[in-house]
Amino acid sequence: MSFNALVVDKDEAGAVSAGVEAITEDRLPEGDVTVAVEYSTLNYKDGLCLGSGGGLVRAWPHVPGIDFAGTVEASSDPRYAPGDKVVLTGWRVGEVRWGGYAQKARVMADWLVPLPQGLTTRDAMAVGTAGFTAMLAVMALEDHGLKPGNGPVLVTGAAGGVGSVATAILAKLGHEVAAVTGRPETEAYLKGLGASRIVAREEIAETVKRPLESETWAGCVDAVGGAMLARVLGQMKYGASVAAVGLAGGAALPATVVPFLLRAVNLLGIDSVMRPYEDRVRAWSRIAADLPMDKLTGMVVPARLADLPELGKAILAGEVRGRVVVDVNA
Repeated sequence: MSFNALVVDKDEAGAVSAGVEAITEDRLPEGDVTVAVEYSTLNYKDGLCLGSGGGLVRAWPHVPGIDFAGTVEASSDPRYAPGDKVVLTGWRVGEVRWGGYAQKARVMADWLVPLPQGLTTRDAMAVGTAGFTAMLAVMALEDHGLKPGNGPVLVTGAAGGVGSVATAILAKLGHEVAAVTGRPETEAYLKGLGASRIVAREEIAETVKRPLESETWAGCVDAVGGAMLARVLGQMKYGASVAAVGLAGGAALPATVVPFLLRAVNLLGIDSVMRPYEDRVRAWSRIAADLPMDKLTGMVVPARLADLPELGKAILAGEVRGRVVVDVNA
């Protein structure tokens, strides 16, 4: 029996195309668990896989989608049974292995997490890798001493997926959130998520000659990297931490070690792809408890499989706000 999938392929001339196709279950990769996918989402990595060069794809044809949520249809692993609701993010699914842009997916049981109580599969994909990463970043800052009342917490790239969820979580936890954006039209959106202050990107987009500036931020979730991260490091309070989650502004870090030596600043690297199972369960439990679902609803942009090629271009161009939730059965 066939089902729909968004398939990207490359022809002999190297041109990449993407379109919805009917495929059969025997084309799915090997794995312990077959999932009837209900929702997926759109991340920057998905945009790369859908792009003109195929980005992270290693073998053709390919089904992208690094996240999905749905219902177990068949399982050879005792941890999961038909009817169980599950979530998958990371593990290079959708990159080197077929992913969630299909009505069915087959994966290893170790990569799945039970859907937390209180969340629907649609909620889980409104969170997705972006929200999961944001929660990991907040948890890392907390593990290094961040508490409400310590001072303002900066979120860079705040209108993007990670930034949107980080802003909402931090605000709900009682933090004063300063949201950085280069798009003035997103100010009302960010304040609706709980940001108490909007910082124009140009205010901190460039490095300065001074390695240290006034102590301003009690913590930071940084999705930009590059020159902005270098600048932010010099503005952190003594002993404060920056959780680095992205590199939209570049991979180079034109900084000095002075903030680390004289202010004991911590730079925390956040990986969501290969995160151990226990950390995943902890983060998803926190998401269910600490992410305001009413704010989450306001972030959602609904989409279908057929919409993804154009949305992939949009996310690479920085034109997607909030969280795209893909109903694979629409």
